[in-house]
Amino acid sequence: MKLKGAILILSGPSGAGKSSLCKRLAQEFPNHYFSISSTTRAKRDDEVQGVHYNFISKDAFEESIAKNEFLEWARVHNHYYGTSREQVLKALEEDKLVIFDIDVQGQRNLKKVFPFHTTSVFVTTPNKSVLKERLGARGSDIDSVIQMRLGNALDEVKSLPNYDYLIVNANLEEATSKLICIAKSAFCKTSLYALESFLQNWEK
Repeated sequence: MKLKGAILILSGPSGAGKSSLCKRLAQEFPNHYFSISSTTRAKRDDEVQGVHYNFISKDAFEESIAKNEFLEWARVHNHYYGTSREQVLKALEEDKLVIFDIDVQGQRNLKKVFPFHTTSVFVTTPNKSVLKERLGARGSDIDSVIQMRLGNALDEVKSLPNYDYLIVNANLEEATSKLICIAKSAFCKTSLYALESFLQNWEK
């Protein structure tokens, strides 16, 4: 017996290239489900409702918490972020690769819920200077927000020991190749198998 589906978590500082890697990964794995988080933060100009996030009110989010509709949720930068329980369970039952782009707190919570399915990858730049350049080049944040993101990045990097893999995204093609290999291996983890039953059948 083997558990269906696999969960791949991507975490890392804003500006490390997670969104670009997710797009490449989705092309390689047509049978995937990208988990779209719900959030109470305001939608940015370049974001689309239901594509980047499900943007909902604070009251609606807290009502979903009370109904236990989230697999995991966290409060980050004074805003709520959460993962729908129903959609993820459905995707796993369909044997899909379930991709998450969530922060270190979300990774920690999700790993507790799915200890056997989960493979986690931390994505970052070669150093803080490169991250600062990328954040500045995006042109979407003012200097104070960039400084806040850099401060958060330092805290996030300290969570590296909690992850299965590290990808230093200095070159998008190389980083993509590594991520695809990790995603394929996620379906072969021994933790997905009922090993005792497998061994009994193998010995017959």
